[in-house]
Amino acid sequence: MKTGCYTALITPFDSNGELDIKGLDQLISFQIKNNITGILAVGTTGESPTLKWDEHNKVVEDVVQKTRNKCFCIAGAGSNNTKESILAVKHAASAGADAVLLVDPYYNGPSSLEIRREYYEPIAEKFPNINIIPYIIPGRTGAKLLPQDLAILAQQYKNITWVKEATGDLDNMRHTRKCCGKDFTIMSGDDGLVFQMMTDPEIKALGVISVISNIAPKALTDMVMFLKKGEINQAEKLNNALKPLLELVTVITEEQTPFGKVQLRARNPLPLKTLMQILGLPSGAPRKPLGKITKNGLNIIVNAAKKVQNENPEIFEPLAEFFNVNVSERLDNPEYRKNLWYDY
Repeated sequence: MKTGCYTALITPFDSNGELDIKGLDQLISFQIKNNITGILAVGTTGESPTLKWDEHNKVVEDVVQKTRNKCFCIAGAGSNNTKESILAVKHAASAGADAVLLVDPYYNGPSSLEIRREYYEPIAEKFPNINIIPYIIPGRTGAKLLPQDLAILAQQYKNITWVKEATGDLDNMRHTRKCCGKDFTIMSGDDGLVFQMMTDPEIKALGVISVISNIAPKALTDMVMFLKKGEINQAEKLNNALKPLLELVTVITEEQTPFGKVQLRARNPLPLKTLMQILGLPSGAPRKPLGKITKNGLNIIVNAAKKVQNENPEIFEPLAEFFNVNVSERLDNPEYRKNLWYDY
């Protein structure tokens, strides 16, 4: 396991909502050109819940092929159905992925003991030659593999040596380090917490599986590498420059309805894909039931990107060069925002 930044890649769709393989290849090439450590195919950011299985497999195969001998490849293979997950892991392994990411089983709500015994253990035993990465994100799954059970798995199986930690709970992360030991790899699953997780002596994360590196792979990779080398000041400068973008993983707005105010949370990948469409990158709209951002949310996204472009234009320079776009012009021109938002 290498310290670094691993991009949770979006899955681009065309104007008809169909898989855009040409666009996918462009996105992969952009990541590799900017020295990304690895790419995660068909994770949550890649809209795995709305992909048909043949689409899921096609994306995995494409990412594996394009990353071979260039960067690490992780395939999303989690499910709330162990048999289904076994099939996904089998495909990823046969395709040649370096690792699989298994999100905790969602909706049906198994306990941590059940997650360990009925999900991770059968898969780890069946596929001993592929790295298995548990993905802990109770805010989305309603379930949670606890540090104690993760430590038992790490002791029992040589192919479980790291975790994607997206609980947002620093104490849980510290407990994971205490239970799993100094050699276990903790990766941040929250872009906004990677700096803190890598500098906390009781967590000692080794990097991030990132959303925002879809549009800023060089800056995030550089930040992680500065942290690895102990160049904290340089890393902090980049973290501060990236902060407006890191805060876009979830966009929270207050909206007025005929029956009073409501708070809305536009969750990943909706804000990211909205910004990518504005910037002219391969993306397309998310698949339903994700839809569009509100006008208030759109303003937050555009203002955040403008702040980065005005104060730290080097963040977007690799994107502008690779995709041949004028970032300032696209952010300033309202034509590029048409049909990307709706009123409540």
